[in-house]
Amino acid sequence: MSAIAKFENLKDLIIELRGQSVLLDSDVAQIYGVSTRDINKAVTNNPDKFPAGYFVELSKPEKSELVENFHRFNKLKHSTVNPKAFPEKGLYMLATILKSSQAVQATLAIIETYAKIRQLSRSIQELSLVQDKADQKALMQRSGELIAGIFDDDLQTSDTE
Repeated sequence: MSAIAKFENLKDLIIELRGQSVLLDSDVAQIYGVSTRDINKAVTNNPDKFPAGYFVELSKPEKSELVENFHRFNKLKHSTVNPKAFPEKGLYMLATILKSSQAVQATLAIIETYAKIRQLSRSIQELSLVQDKADQKALMQRSGELIAGIFDDDLQTSDTE
């Protein structure tokens, strides 16, 4: 699997835009091992697969704000095209179109990460309801394992974590 597809690398690329966590088209292209042009072409050529909410085109002020606040977006400064941003469901839809092995591996990593985050959320919610100490300990250990799986597959947990 590509190093870029690991959660610790992905989390630095995610930005908050219009109240949702998104990845910009250029970052998606890097993750999936294709050009930004290929990402945008996939959206243009498959409008039925990208209904409202599956991607957002940044406005000029949003693009300017990114360039001003994040050094890594300086390349957008002179671009005449406003970038697209993809939430989780847009990334999944792109995965149905992009067929490179790196795109497949990146999609699997993204799906696994989101699934682990949802499991962790359920585990934490359940922890607040459980009264039995043995059950609490088991849930805490499971939560620790999920956190380790999200942040680093090589991280080990012990019975006391």
